[in-house]
Amino acid sequence: MEDIDIIEDDELYEHHRIVADPKQQLLRIDKFLMDRLPNVTRNKLQSAIKDGFVKVNDQEIKPNYKVRPDDIITIALPEPPRETEVVPQDIPLNIVYEDKHVLVVNKEAGMVVHPAYQNWEGTLVNALAYHFKNLPEMEGNEGRPGLVHRIDKDTSGLLVIAKTEQAMNGLAKQFYDHSIERTYYALVWGSPEPNEGTIHINLGRSLKDRRITVAYEDDTIGKNAITHYKLLEDLRYVSLVQCNLETGRTHQIRAHMKHIGHELFNDATYGGDKILKGTPFSKYKSFVDNCFKILPRQALHAKSLGFVHPVTKEFMQFNSELPEDFSQVLEKWRSYVQYN
Repeated sequence: MEDIDIIEDDELYEHHRIVADPKQQLLRIDKFLMDRLPNVTRNKLQSAIKDGFVKVNDQEIKPNYKVRPDDIITIALPEPPRETEVVPQDIPLNIVYEDKHVLVVNKEAGMVVHPAYQNWEGTLVNALAYHFKNLPEMEGNEGRPGLVHRIDKDTSGLLVIAKTEQAMNGLAKQFYDHSIERTYYALVWGSPEPNEGTIHINLGRSLKDRRITVAYEDDTIGKNAITHYKLLEDLRYVSLVQCNLETGRTHQIRAHMKHIGHELFNDATYGGDKILKGTPFSKYKSFVDNCFKILPRQALHAKSLGFVHPVTKEFMQFNSELPEDFSQVLEKWRSYVQYN
């Protein structure tokens, strides 16, 4: 559906070409494009429309234009598309293990895994492109060399990277078979009951905000998603929970824990960045706000990773310590519940 060509006469570059469905219902152009370009904000789209970078049937349009059946929408900007361009950058990597075929890294919170809209540089993939030449790419995953899975920008922890085609294929098969062992530690609001269980409910993009993943009771909507959880430590207002992924959907743990009423601590996207347990009196509120400042992200860490080496066939298990921001907040909660 999308073609990328240089439009030479006006020095613009065609980034997207989208043909509306013959049965397309009337829909404002910005809403239509939001559904198809999930990494682009509505403000960016509206600015592009106002500046004449979005055309319908080769004609400039107004922001309130409504898409009709068979409309041809093109988005052209003054800079070339960068979907598959990776700029090598000398960014330090925390390498836990490395051999000829695989690499295990401990990603710090705040680092985006792969380049995308508004995050073209400073990502893990930019670092990999600098440190390792000619990493393989999965079909349909161009611009993301070595990646067979990912974790969110503000989630810390372990990732395995493929350095060869053989490793890429072997690891991808294990992820497809759900045989990779992935253990996360999460600090959540409240204490889940029962203390151990499985969350098995479909997940998919929210129809209202495509940046958010939501649970769907209707199993014909979204994709199958399974998270196993176990309470490790009950701290009265929050709990340390272990989560093991059987599937790997976008924001899976964050969306599943919200679904059962236990949002991740300081997860702004899913509502965990406000007091959800306990009475917000001044002393308690001050304590929680201080914790938010220490841990300015969702409290989620990819703690351990286990897989069969794609070449040697040896089972390999890697573990990581909680990062300082996470462990510091955990200690503060332990002290708080002990003395209050």
